[in-house]
Amino acid sequence: MSEALVLTPPPASRRRELLFATAFVSAGVIMMMLTLVGVYLAARNALGETFLEGSKIPLTQGNVQMLTLVMSAVTMQWAVYAISRDDRTHAYLALGVTLLLGLAFVNQSTFLFRQANVARSAPGGALFYAVTGANLAMIIAGLTFILLMAFRALAGQFSSRQPDGISAAAVYWYACVAVYAVVWIAVYIMK
Repeated sequence: MSEALVLTPPPASRRRELLFATAFVSAGVIMMMLTLVGVYLAARNALGETFLEGSKIPLTQGNVQMLTLVMSAVTMQWAVYAISRDDRTHAYLALGVTLLLGLAFVNQSTFLFRQANVARSAPGGALFYAVTGANLAMIIAGLTFILLMAFRALAGQFSSRQPDGISAAAVYWYACVAVYAVVWIAVYIMK
C-alpha cells in the first residue's frame, strides 16, 4: 500500500491593509501641506516687506517644537522596536512618552500663536494660520491615531506577529515630523 503524498500550500502572507492605507493617507496629507507651504512662500515673495508686518514670530519656540518632534520620532521608533520584540512594557512606555511629547508640541504651538501676534487680517496672516494650523491639526490627528493604537496594544491586539497598528501609527507620525520640518524652515527660519 502506497502512501499518498499530500502537498500543503504555504501559508498565505499576511495582508497589511492598515499600513498601506496609512502610507497613502500620509502621502495625500504631505501633498496638501506642501501645496499650502508653496502658496505661503509665493505670497510672501509677492508681498515682500508687507508680508506679516507688525508681527514678530519668535524663533525659539519653533526650534524647541522641532526638537520635541525629533525626540518624539525617536520614541515612536522605540515603540515599534519594542512591540516587534514582544516587549510590552517598553512599548507602552514609548507610546506614552511619544504622546507626552506630542502634547508638549501642541502646548508650544498655542504659546507660539500668542507670542507671534499675527493678525488674521494682515497681509499673509490668514496664510500663516492656514499653514501652521493645518500642521497642528495634522499633529493632533497623529496623536489621536497613536492613542487609538496604544489602547489596542494595551488590549493585546498587537505583538511581534502583528505589529502593523503601531507601525502604521509610526508611518503617519514620521510624516507629521517631516512636514513640520518643512513648515519650520519655510515659516520660522526663512521668515
